[in-house]
Amino acid sequence: MRLRYDMPLYYFNIYNDDMTLDDEGVVLADEHAARAHAGKAVRSLAADTALHGHLIGHHRVEYVDAGQNPLGEIRFDEAVEISP
Repeated sequence: MRLRYDMPLYYFNIYNDDMTLDDEGVVLADEHAARAHAGKAVRSLAADTALHGHLIGHHRVEYVDAGQNPLGEIRFDEAVEISP
């Protein structure tokens, strides 16, 4: 049975100490919503790693469309503003 969505499906692949490919996806309104979702995921993952005492800036979340075409990525070191 094939599911039909009124809105597009996006996948969020995680590249940190391991590579975790999203096999479920999230239905969102558009690419802007996908970027916002990726940003929240990156901040959550970065916070979790910081709780363990480290943060690797080049770790990232990539967001792709239903055809697995890359749309963008957000790195951990881009996800938060660090003020002095």
